[in-house]
Amino acid sequence: MMINPQTDKNHLIDNVEGLLAPAAVVDWRRMEPWTVARAELSGLRGPVIVKWVRPHAAGAARSESWRLRTEVAALRFLADDLGLRLAPRVVAADLAACVVVLEDLGPRVALDELLRTGGAAAHGDRLVAFAQVRGELNAATAGRAEAYYERRSALGAVDRVADCAGRFAGFREEGLRQAADWGVALGDGAERELAAVLAELADPGPFLALSNGDPEANNVLVRASGVPDARLIDFEFAGFTHALHDAVCLYVPGPGWLSVDAGLGEVYRGALARGVAEAQDDRRFGFGLAAACFSFVLVRLQRLAALDGRAAGDDSRVQLVATVEAAARVAESFGVLPGLAGWAWRVGALLRRRWPDADVDLSVLPAYAARRR
Repeated sequence: MMINPQTDKNHLIDNVEGLLAPAAVVDWRRMEPWTVARAELSGLRGPVIVKWVRPHAAGAARSESWRLRTEVAALRFLADDLGLRLAPRVVAADLAACVVVLEDLGPRVALDELLRTGGAAAHGDRLVAFAQVRGELNAATAGRAEAYYERRSALGAVDRVADCAGRFAGFREEGLRQAADWGVALGDGAERELAAVLAELADPGPFLALSNGDPEANNVLVRASGVPDARLIDFEFAGFTHALHDAVCLYVPGPGWLSVDAGLGEVYRGALARGVAEAQDDRRFGFGLAAACFSFVLVRLQRLAALDGRAAGDDSRVQLVATVEAAARVAESFGVLPGLAGWAWRVGALLRRRWPDADVDLSVLPAYAARRR
């Protein structure tokens, strides 16, 4: 039975496995709009983070339960199996009741909050820490998939294939369809390259590593001053996948941004190379990175019809142009996938013609210019 945390906070954490004794809520601060609270519990020193499954219909509840189990498995894998301090530690969990108690990483704050309020120029060292910790996660977990999936399978069924390459397959197909409907279908050469891209992502070889599944600036916590001491959060969609999916956000604007700082990619690459020697090979790294970037572009293109219906001046249009063209530049910079790069430039040109409000000089945008709406 799902618990209403607003009316029965104590029952929410009753008998959570791992707490040394039955605990009572001393303080409770809900972190809206998520099913997350910062709490102080009797018997524990300092605050903790409590996460739970919201009371929805059965199908949705099972989905969120799956996510909670995935997060617990990933965090325990990192802390207990690998001895890493890259993410919060699981203090206690009652997966039957869909409640997890996590280490509180405060006073760290989300990097994207700092970027939005202070700008990237004021937080260069924190951006470096972001790129570094993503590379460290991938480097430390490469080659450890069996150990992770043994732990995750003990908590319920999991689809390893979907983790690696299948999670967004439908979105990619829809993105291609919408682009073709607008007159920018793939040519024969680009189609052959796309087949090679999908093969690379489905079988990453040495680049198979753990990702939290959402490698964006909102999911890394850093100290606002002094040493950044970065930690990654939100492992609800964690799984082993191509490591370079985690580098895309350093080269191609993600959902919250109109621009990024691609120079951070070398920080990530250096950290990754300490666990994945193939990252030092320009051709191998470049192909994998461009493959991941184009996969992301296809997922974002499934929004074409929706963005076409928005009012002129909506930042999402500029963002999509920036995303498509940034992926083309990545491919060109490494001398790979010329057919897909040419197709991406054609998509960008089409969008600029169709949306005059998005026909802007992207080179003048400061790094991490935020999407306003």
